[in-house]
Amino acid sequence: MKDSQVRIRIPIHHPKEHHQASLAEEGSGSIATLLQKNKLMQQQPDTRGALPAGIKPNRRTTAVPSAVNSVDTALPIAGVAAHDTRAASSLQVPLPHLRPSAGRAPRWGSRRPWLPFAAMAGVLVLAMAVPALMAWPRQTAQPVPPSSRTAAPAAPSVTAKGETPVTRLPGVPPMPAVPAAPTRSVPVTAEPDVRVYVTSTGRTETLPLEQYIVGVVAAEMPPSFETEALKAQAIAARTFIARRLLADDTSGAPAGADVTDTVKHQAYISKAKLTREWGHSGKSAELAKIQQAVRDTKDTIMVYEGKPITASFFSTSNGYTENSEDVWAKAVPYLRSVSSPWDKQLAPRYTETVTLSRQSVFDRLGLSRTAIAASTGGGSMPEFRILSKTEGHRIKKIEVGGSIFTGPEIRNKLGLRSAEFTWKAEGDRIAITTYGYGHGVGMSQWGANGMAKEGHTATQILLHYYTGISFAQASRILS
Repeated sequence: MKDSQVRIRIPIHHPKEHHQASLAEEGSGSIATLLQKNKLMQQQPDTRGALPAGIKPNRRTTAVPSAVNSVDTALPIAGVAAHDTRAASSLQVPLPHLRPSAGRAPRWGSRRPWLPFAAMAGVLVLAMAVPALMAWPRQTAQPVPPSSRTAAPAAPSVTAKGETPVTRLPGVPPMPAVPAAPTRSVPVTAEPDVRVYVTSTGRTETLPLEQYIVGVVAAEMPPSFETEALKAQAIAARTFIARRLLADDTSGAPAGADVTDTVKHQAYISKAKLTREWGHSGKSAELAKIQQAVRDTKDTIMVYEGKPITASFFSTSNGYTENSEDVWAKAVPYLRSVSSPWDKQLAPRYTETVTLSRQSVFDRLGLSRTAIAASTGGGSMPEFRILSKTEGHRIKKIEVGGSIFTGPEIRNKLGLRSAEFTWKAEGDRIAITTYGYGHGVGMSQWGANGMAKEGHTATQILLHYYTGISFAQASRILS
């Protein structure tokens, strides 16, 4: 390598300078020493101290500073021992052709023979490292898909104050979440309005769908019920009105209204009444509970084969629900009889007894005394005889005073709480005891509360009472 070569400095002086230099050197006596050293160097076999070819050994040179004339000053003993073990007499005086510059040792002096090799080794290591670094795998950024470059960042999920997550039990699909904001290709559908005829004022109130559901849940189910039961009620109420809105069904409502606030459709408490009687009368916590249940189920409805179902519900079962054809003469695949054992344990009015006069029973059933006398062999008390029962353990057909009625007919004509009843004649009066409350089709509200108390979710409650249904978003159905 170029840097490992020994640099040889050959001073060249003008003839006049030789004379001046000789005068200076005679005073120090260094010329004799140099001449003696030159002779000794010619006798040495070592070529490290030899002068280059063409240079005479007795050529006059510039005097070496006295600071390097001493072996102790110019070459430390340690350095001498490390490089050459020959007689010290050959190294007592520095060589004139290796004169250091400004009193410093040569770059590649005899004290560090390993430096050239170290430099070569460093170059070799670098030569091998550069290709390895060039071939080292690099992780490059993946290009962003064109469709996502302009997409807005997803908004963080915000939970309403006081809102608690819906618990789920294994084995039952969860209730669908609130739908995400529609993309640009899908038009945004505004929340539909519901027109409710308020019988107490004789006016029609128009309000958003979700606010209407709050009024229905407050009217249809006690706020003391479990939260999951309130959620199930909210979904059932939303499904009922969604079906009517989708079919543009206004039957049973005055002109300009979609529904009434009665049990003919769904019971409903107006927003003004809720604010006045709930918000400022110590029931604000109950109202907040209902509002939360509606928010937790927002936009969720029940569907069967993609269409909103007839989400009928009632208060209390007799231990079972009814098949739809046993009450309304039309079989509906998702309105099947199921067990509901919770009602008997929880409902405070699971059984109720009413006493009616014989004449009242005649009049309500449209029976004449002649017909009753003929059927009873001249007696005055009408005879009750059950002919058949439904799968829901209610009276399907019954004979009274020689005439045949259905269980629901007797219930409606006599104003009974249920179509399952027993009777007992007490003189001129009849005591009738009923079991449960309501028509018995669909979801039992007290049964739903019993399921919720056992840890079932709103989804599980609805899947139990409505056979084979699934869940969907009202906004998509109605759009």
